Amino acid sequence: MSAQPVDFARSDNPVLDRLLRAAGQQQVSGVDLTLKRVERLLTRMASPHLKLPPVFHVAGTNGKGSTCAFLRAALEASGHRVHLFTSPHLVRPNERIRLAGTLVSDEEFAEALAEVLRFNAGQPISFFEVLTAAAFLLFAATPADAVILEVGLGGRLDSTNVVPKPAVTGIAQLALDHVQILGPTLRHIAGEKAGIAKKGVPLVTQKYPAQIAAAVAEIAVPKGAKMLVRGEAWDSAVYEGQLVWKAKDDEEALKLPLPKLPGSHQADNAALAIAMLRAQEALKVPDSALRSAMGWAQWPARLQRLTSGPFVDALPAGSELVLDGGHNPAAGKALATYAASAQPPLPLHLVLGMLVTKDHAGFVRSFPRGTRMTMVPIPGHSCVSPDELAAQANAGGMKADAADSLLAAMQQVDSPSRVLIGGSLHLAGEALRENGPIPQ
Repeated sequence: MSAQPVDFARSDNPVLDRLLRAAGQQQVSGVDLTLKRVERLLTRMASPHLKLPPVFHVAGTNGKGSTCAFLRAALEASGHRVHLFTSPHLVRPNERIRLAGTLVSDEEFAEALAEVLRFNAGQPISFFEVLTAAAFLLFAATPADAVILEVGLGGRLDSTNVVPKPAVTGIAQLALDHVQILGPTLRHIAGEKAGIAKKGVPLVTQKYPAQIAAAVAEIAVPKGAKMLVRGEAWDSAVYEGQLVWKAKDDEEALKLPLPKLPGSHQADNAALAIAMLRAQEALKVPDSALRSAMGWAQWPARLQRLTSGPFVDALPAGSELVLDGGHNPAAGKALATYAASAQPPLPLHLVLGMLVTKDHAGFVRSFPRGTRMTMVPIPGHSCVSPDELAAQANAGGMKADAADSLLAAMQQVDSPSRVLIGGSLHLAGEALRENGPIPQ
């Protein structure tokens, strides 16, 4: 399969597309995480990252995007205007930047990119660093009450980590991913994520196994972060159809509706967002806004049900089509848990495409033996060939075949099924591009 750069984007707007291509052409060799390049660039740009409203900074392997969605929903339900920077995009690069709640326009995006490239003056820089600098430039120039930053990769050396004093930081679930870059063990990965810790700033974390929690503390405590660990400073549980959240020193628990976002794991992401909002003092967020956020939060390609379009039309009557971008074994287990309890009961049919850099064998093993699977390519990316992926799955006890496209895979489903497209955010983006709806 043909390969694209580590991070890239295209646009139907010719001016924006030309600038995105120009940004990609200044790509550094491979993945070279460092803050030096973006710090140099931002200094030349008069440091827009130092002119931001209160920042909510979120790292993690799985769930950080959903946590950002809950943060945004709660802050906006409180009446606050919110900037948001996330990655990767699914269909359009504009999805990565929201200005006071609205996706950045092609014209605004192009103007910011042109300014960043002018200041960079042809120096080596990664595509993600260019987009981060453009986001900071736009955020500093557009009035808002808060900024939510999702870490792109790791944390310690991620280009979002140049903000010196966020209002609060948080770490979502941790799992093995990007091991070639972040290190071979969960301890390595935990240490990199903990690199977002700042002196005097609350660092809110999920509950991790003892060794992983120690790896986070080894980085965060010497930095002087105020650690707020789930199970110690706060906790949460699903009880009698509600999300019950409680801080250690509170006499009464907060009882909220369950998140509308599907999947039992979303209760954990919502709980982390609540803990982050409760830990910061910059903005007021009433309990009523937290209740609203449980229903308002949206995050495309996270167990997103597709109800119309050519893919839906191609499936047997009575089928259900679900889209998810999860791509590591931990995400696979969350998807398998969802599929086992989803209603109405339907046989599961996975449509799977995976990048060569991912643990595709581990992802496939997350599902029960005998699961029906159709493997597809991911256009424009270095992915495992569908035939090879199917052979591996069959050797592991699955019932797998291959198709040359997503539409062809839909046409191979021969009985009413719960069809789950998964394995890659890039594949999820391709599904939304071909079938809709385009994220807004």
